[in-house]
Amino acid sequence: MPSLLLRTAVATALALGALGLTQPARASAPDDDVHTVRVPDGDPHERSLAPRTTEPFSMVGVTWDDPDAALDGTAHVRTRSRESGEWSAWRALDTGVRTPETGPDRDRAGVRGGTQPLWTGPADGIQVRVSGSGLPAGLRVELVDPDGGSDAVHTAVVEPDVPGPAPGAPSLARPAVTSRSAWGADESLVKDPPTYTTATKAMFVHHTAGTNDYSCSESASVVRGVFLYHVRSNGWNDIGYHFLVDKCGKIFEGRAGGIDRPVLGAHTYGFNTATSSISVLGDYTKATVNSAVRAAVAKVAAWKLGLYGIDPTGTVVLTAGADNGKYTSGQKVTLHRISGHRDGYPTDCPGQNLYADLPEIRTLAAGAGTLAAPVPEAAGPGFEGLPETAEPAFEGLPESAGPAFEGLPESAGPAFEGPFGR
Repeated sequence: MPSLLLRTAVATALALGALGLTQPARASAPDDDVHTVRVPDGDPHERSLAPRTTEPFSMVGVTWDDPDAALDGTAHVRTRSRESGEWSAWRALDTGVRTPETGPDRDRAGVRGGTQPLWTGPADGIQVRVSGSGLPAGLRVELVDPDGGSDAVHTAVVEPDVPGPAPGAPSLARPAVTSRSAWGADESLVKDPPTYTTATKAMFVHHTAGTNDYSCSESASVVRGVFLYHVRSNGWNDIGYHFLVDKCGKIFEGRAGGIDRPVLGAHTYGFNTATSSISVLGDYTKATVNSAVRAAVAKVAAWKLGLYGIDPTGTVVLTAGADNGKYTSGQKVTLHRISGHRDGYPTDCPGQNLYADLPEIRTLAAGAGTLAAPVPEAAGPGFEGLPETAEPAFEGLPESAGPAFEGLPESAGPAFEGPFGR
């Protein structure tokens, strides 16, 4: 009998291995929030990972060894729901991402190139297909579980002294922002202090791409997933974006260093210096943008640019910091103060519909001092209306904002008075 059981166990293991439905070896660190699976090398134009059972995850992406290499092709994934056991349809990963051209996110050891991460919801199975002309070496699937890992969340933030905005600059009241400590950033993963530039001259608007199929109660997990992917999968020092906005209009603090300070981000290759960024959770290639999202993006941009007395409807000349496929290094480029990612880099981001709404967002930003809390439109599955923290629109930060918000200037009264007043 024991030999029969042994033969049965061996046969079962071999069958599962042939189907690819096996537990992968853990290639990642012992933490439980990110696991990796190598995509087998072989055909230089087509590589795949057979369907297999994995550790639990809710976000997935593909990375590769050379941070300067681009994936000139496509990457598709399908995942198995942890709740229903059903496999999803094939979904494309956004490959229009580049390692920052300067700063600690480029110079760190272990930095990797990668796609945008895709929010999948709770899953425990993966299949991958990557194809293109000359695929980069070292393809690796990144499985992110933002609700896994250690129960201890480290929230200490070290911020060196740095000059703030110029005294006397017009300022809006701060919009309500969910702090890093509130959404659960593990500050122990951020090894280096933030890097600062001289000013914030423009805002780039992004979308995270992938899917809009998340509930607003899951937004903090999505933000935490993006943070983990940027830090543990791409190897960056911190999350790349300065602010993130969910489909209910809730605003999240992104990169550490002070939301009122000119922190160097990792968001628009060639134009990370002297700019800030807002990324909307979801894909706006086909989905429409609701009024809550437009208002939230406008409020953040108006407040951030207002710290420097900048008209959000104006333009600025910026210098490209790298050859990025759209501009050459050193080229002078005239951009809107509120621009889309595609204005600075050859990408579809922030999606056609969000990009088409930027003129309205600029107009809303110019009148942000009198912008009322919007009545949200339908936002698709999981839409739950505006969170309570978003009303009224310009109340100060919640008491729980944590150390990242210490030292922010108090409201300086009516904003945008003067040549571009409301």
